[in-house]
Amino acid sequence: MTADSTVASPAGQQPAPEGAGSVLGPRGHAAGRRAPADRGARRSRRVSGVLLGLVDGGAALLGALVVPAPHRYPLVFALLALGVIVLNRRASLYDTSVVPGVFDELPAVCGRIAVGWAAVVTLSPLRLLPLTVLVTAVAVHCAAGCAGRAAVHGGRRRALRRRPCPALVVGPVTPARRVAAALLRRPDCGVRPVGVVADDPEVLGDMGDEPGLPVLTTVQDARRALVQNGVETVLVVGAATRVEKAAVLRGLAAYGCVLWELDTDSPWYGLGGGGQGAGHLAGFSRRLLWPRRGRRRGRLGKRVLDVVLSGSLLVLAGPVLLVCGVVLRVLDGPGVVFRQERIGKDGRPFTMLKLRTHRPASAHEAATRWSVANEQDMSRFCHFLRRTSLDELLQLWNVFRGDMSLVGPRPERPYYVAKFSQVHPGYPARHRMRTGMTGLAQIHGLRGDTSIEDRCRYDNAYIDNWSLWQDVCILLRTAAQFVRPTGS
Repeated sequence: MTADSTVASPAGQQPAPEGAGSVLGPRGHAAGRRAPADRGARRSRRVSGVLLGLVDGGAALLGALVVPAPHRYPLVFALLALGVIVLNRRASLYDTSVVPGVFDELPAVCGRIAVGWAAVVTLSPLRLLPLTVLVTAVAVHCAAGCAGRAAVHGGRRRALRRRPCPALVVGPVTPARRVAAALLRRPDCGVRPVGVVADDPEVLGDMGDEPGLPVLTTVQDARRALVQNGVETVLVVGAATRVEKAAVLRGLAAYGCVLWELDTDSPWYGLGGGGQGAGHLAGFSRRLLWPRRGRRRGRLGKRVLDVVLSGSLLVLAGPVLLVCGVVLRVLDGPGVVFRQERIGKDGRPFTMLKLRTHRPASAHEAATRWSVANEQDMSRFCHFLRRTSLDELLQLWNVFRGDMSLVGPRPERPYYVAKFSQVHPGYPARHRMRTGMTGLAQIHGLRGDTSIEDRCRYDNAYIDNWSLWQDVCILLRTAAQFVRPTGS
């Protein structure tokens, strides 16, 4: 069944409104059941994952057969096989949404096999064996594992050539035309586009012998194409599309689709890492957007880090905050704590806390005046608080509550969020992650009255390449710069 006959909206039917969250509706929604071809493809992926696990277990058995009979301890080699499988699973080597080549996986597979052998040799009687025997066993284990995985991947690649995965292309019509035409010319890549999600209602034509692909302009059309064609792959053309179509893409991801970003502006030369799942599709550089394997565990670690550090720092900084509050009360009167509405993750407002260093003339001034870091009517003590960033310490309570994170894009007032979002296309994408007390932009000097375009670029780069270790590094660099003059 092709998209041409299935995605057009019935006469008189209103398109579904595009809202926040899962736009396309949850799995099993009344929109209908997924196509049988989709269920078959998912079953094939599950079978491939099971086969990869069996291959890893069998490779461990072959490696054990190299060891002389008196030293073949079944429990030791069972633990070896289990350990390697666990390591491979943590590295997402059983995720068949990506079909890698033989050499793509070789370092990861062999490295984990070596780690597994090193562990069992250290902790078992195998350490008494000659080094040549151990090296041979590891080599056989690696060769068997790589050969078996190559066979599984090769079988899946051949299956994809026979029955390519239906895909939706999301992006502007002109670059989407190039991507769709290239994929239709190369059926061996394993992906066949069935429709384009774009704002332009024109129909893609001039695709050789293939019929023109429909341009889907409503959420209702996209949902119908996804369900009736069994779509499980989404190709996002360009980084700008990732921001403009964020709501639709979240819905597609929630429906179980695998999202790839394709770069149509530059050719792929096989250079540069690009992370897991990177490579090319019909010559277009690609990057896996979803599923982001390991991100959920990492985000949980980020929250744990926030709670532990913010709680500890609140206890340690309590006396300092108390002294600062008393001095402010004596010098400048009541109203020590300054509360201001800021925009957090996914555009949700929250009340951010600071020590008051300046009294705005009105609520309107507080909401719309950009910076007061160098105001002449501020007392010397308030200047000291701002210069040392001690006025920001109360935000540790926002972090502890979950309004903010220790590291992330700095939150801004609603007035400026609306203003900057109109001028800088990437500004709304900063709110994909919880806002923070410090961030990549801040440790590069982008605080106070500095370029919003530069801040936006650094913030989005931080989110795109986020890792828990990067947070730790930013916190350490922030601590080193803590007493530098700032104006936030």
